[in-house]
Amino acid sequence: MTEPKATRRNKEPKRAMTALQRRRLRVPRVGLHEQAAARLRTMIVRGELAPGQSLGEADLSDALGVSRTPLREALKQLASEGLVELRLNHSAVVAPFRRAELAELFEAVSGIERCAAELAALRMEPEDFERLAVLQDKIEWHHGRGELREYFQTNQQIHSAIVGFARNAVLKATHEALLARAERARFFALSVLGRWDESVREHQEILSALKRRDAARAGQILAHHVRRTGEIVAETLDAKTLDAKTLDAEADGAAAPEAPARPRGRKTRNVAS
Repeated sequence: MTEPKATRRNKEPKRAMTALQRRRLRVPRVGLHEQAAARLRTMIVRGELAPGQSLGEADLSDALGVSRTPLREALKQLASEGLVELRLNHSAVVAPFRRAELAELFEAVSGIERCAAELAALRMEPEDFERLAVLQDKIEWHHGRGELREYFQTNQQIHSAIVGFARNAVLKATHEALLARAERARFFALSVLGRWDESVREHQEILSALKRRDAARAGQILAHHVRRTGEIVAETLDAKTLDAKTLDAEADGAAAPEAPARPRGRKTRNVAS
């Protein structure tokens, strides 16, 4: 007896499964929206796009050389990172610095990096210490030459390296989720007079504690270092807010017209309008 021929219905699952396998085997390509997001992220972190600045789609599309569709996807990605705020029926804006949010952000980041430093002090290999020493020499070199952007880039490499040396994937992933917001505030803080010198000294102390494998001290210094950055940003924001209020008050006083002198010896009568 001959076997029945396979029906069309029987063949469909096989074709569907083959198509699914093909999709899984395809190598994803970096999309335009990811390239646009990377460029905008850098501009926001470095203050080239100021907090609260409107992000008009037409101007950004032209500047980045992309259409509005990938641009909108890029803005959504940055919004998920806390760098951009999307507004219904309005242009997106660069997320402003808010004191309460900064306090919570640096409270979280300081806790993560403290834990990372404590673990790193116990788990670092000789080559890890060598890498940190090279990075420390670089930030001191850039600091001495007044190269803020280069210093900032190396500074971020040090923080990420210490978290990596903890050799804890969950800790690293959690840190990376907050990294963009923390980087923006750190760059802002380094531009404040005096903080740059203070930051260099703190990095020297962190490296020294790690070399001694003093986990408690390394964690303590790094946590203080991160919290101090948050305090600097908050203090600067408060000062700018106070200056703005003072300027507004002075402007209002200068613009207020003087009251006309009232004639003497003459009574006036109210006239109904």
